[in-house]
Amino acid sequence: MNAFWIVTIGTSVIAFLLKYAGHSIPQRLLENPRLQRVNALIPIALLSALVAVQTFTSESKVMIDHRIAGVSVAVVALFLKAPFPVVVLSAAFTSAAIYNWF
Repeated sequence: MNAFWIVTIGTSVIAFLLKYAGHSIPQRLLENPRLQRVNALIPIALLSALVAVQTFTSESKVMIDHRIAGVSVAVVALFLKAPFPVVVLSAAFTSAAIYNWF
């Protein structure tokens, strides 16, 4: 068994134990208002980090390219309260146009 399989099995065991621990937490701890506020913000933080990494990096290097223009147009569209499909399509069209233009 090589290192890849050891890491894969180890990660699987850790994921299982974390899920089991999550189901074993008493209900009174989960009903804590502070914990609920923090849990509501975790997906927002993770999605923001994913967007930042996907926008500004390529192959572990910081890049400035067409993706920044697309995200910028999406931010402006969100600021103007555009519907979600309009935000996505405007960002995609802007990014594609700049990619093909330059």
